[in-house]
Amino acid sequence: MVYRSVEAFLGYFEGVNRRAMRDIGALPPEADGWRPATGEGERAWSINKLVGHMCGSRLYFASAYLGRGWISPEPPDVSRRELWVPALRESFERFAELLRGTPDEWLERRIPMIDSDGTLSGGRILAMMVEHDIHHRSQIDTYAGLNGWEVPQIYNRAAEEIGALQAQERAKHGLEGEGHAL
Repeated sequence: MVYRSVEAFLGYFEGVNRRAMRDIGALPPEADGWRPATGEGERAWSINKLVGHMCGSRLYFASAYLGRGWISPEPPDVSRRELWVPALRESFERFAELLRGTPDEWLERRIPMIDSDGTLSGGRILAMMVEHDIHHRSQIDTYAGLNGWEVPQIYNRAAEEIGALQAQERAKHGLEGEGHAL
C-alpha cells in the first residue's frame, strides 16, 4: 500500500498496533516467559523478548525515517505479562509523536541503508516497519496456537464462518454450483 501522507500511514499503523495489543493482551498467564523448546537466536526468543523487540524496532525504523541513522533504542521493560500491552501502546505513541509533523515529501526521500550502499524511500522504511511488526505478531500468534491458547480472529470471523456463507453468496450472485467465481 502506498501512502500519500504521514497521517494516513499513522492511521493505518494504529490499526496494526491495536491488533497486536489485542492478540498479545489475549495471551494467558502461562505465556509469560514461554519460549520454544528448540532454536537459536530469534527463533528461541521468549514471548517477552519478542514483545520488547517489536516495541524497540518501531523506534529503530523511526530513527532511520527521520534521518537520524539506523539506531536501536533499549527495549522497554516487558519482563512481566502485564507490561506487554502498555509497552506496545507507549511505543506506538512515541513512534507517532516522532513522525507527526514531518513533511509528507519524506515518504519519497531516500535514506541510506545500514548495511549496503543502497537507499530506500522513507515510505519503504515505514512499510518494512509494519511488515516487521506483523511478522512478530504472527510468530507470537503461532506460538499461541501451538500451545492451544486462544488466538483472536483478525477480523472477528473464522474461515469456517465465511465458508458456511459461500452457497448463499453464490446464489445471491447467480453462481450456484460453480467452484470459483473469478
